[in-house]
Amino acid sequence: MFKKIVGYSTLMCLLATSVVSCNNTQTDKKEKEEIHNAATQTIPEESKDLIGRWDLTVSKEGKEVPSWLEVKLSGFNTLVGAFVADAGSSRPVSHIKLNAGKFSFEIPPQWEGGDGVFTIEGELVGGELKGTITSNKGNKFTFTGVKAPYLTRTGEAQWGEPIELFNGKDLTGWKPSSEDNKWSVKDGILTNEKAGANLISDQKFEDFKLIAEFRYGTEGNSGIYLRGRYEVQIEDSPKDRHPGALYFGGVYGFLAPNEMVALGPNTWNKYEITLRGRLVTIVANGKTIISNQEIPGITGGALDSKEGEPGPIYLQGDHTGIEFRKITIIPAK
Repeated sequence: MFKKIVGYSTLMCLLATSVVSCNNTQTDKKEKEEIHNAATQTIPEESKDLIGRWDLTVSKEGKEVPSWLEVKLSGFNTLVGAFVADAGSSRPVSHIKLNAGKFSFEIPPQWEGGDGVFTIEGELVGGELKGTITSNKGNKFTFTGVKAPYLTRTGEAQWGEPIELFNGKDLTGWKPSSEDNKWSVKDGILTNEKAGANLISDQKFEDFKLIAEFRYGTEGNSGIYLRGRYEVQIEDSPKDRHPGALYFGGVYGFLAPNEMVALGPNTWNKYEITLRGRLVTIVANGKTIISNQEIPGITGGALDSKEGEPGPIYLQGDHTGIEFRKITIIPAK
């Protein structure tokens, strides 16, 4: 009887050990499958040259207009991204298909209106993108694209002497973007009476600190474009609204402020903006709302997509009226 009990016990131990070992193996396998480390992601060979940020130039109705595309790897082999057209804000791309070296994706319309989708198709040729954009209304445009520069800066910035971009008297140093100019100077205030042309500085800048004092009306909507490419939003945003990249103080469609600090319409507001490379700090009405954050790419309405070059300051005038009483820039040396 004792021998039978010992034998039975031994058998149960062996079975238990086998089950534990099997469970451990399954757990180990599961743990290995669930460990995801983006830093050690293996990028599929066919997509490695496509992944990144691209500055696009679109041939549209006889004009060259800027656009922007970012391609990212999600998980093991799915490509996703973001797209900025010549107008509007950054819109997400849920799936970029890549087949035999050619990519394609679809996005819904934004401010363009209408039904259907936009279809973007292209390929990488000699290190550059080439392709077409077919709108939801059937219009087809061609584009080219180059890799966007990193714009990395090293060392401490050295700042030069302040330059008053607005002299308080007239439009010297500025030019309207079209003949539909509604900008003038009244009682020392730079005034855009109503929607019309944008206003672009003659001088171009690379890195700088910008100080602007402005006033908008009820439901006002305007913006300041840094280097003519990155819009800092001016808008009559309700003070109880959650901060967002489309509202007051945001870098349009990309960076949201950490707090809604607008003083409201018909009141003088103030921006102090520092741009160094792609890194921007925005102080609005005395509070830092964006601190040394990277601007990924151009925003809708940019003058061009040549991100590696200096650019002007431009004031958005094609939405509503807006007033400025001070525009000072301190360029980096």
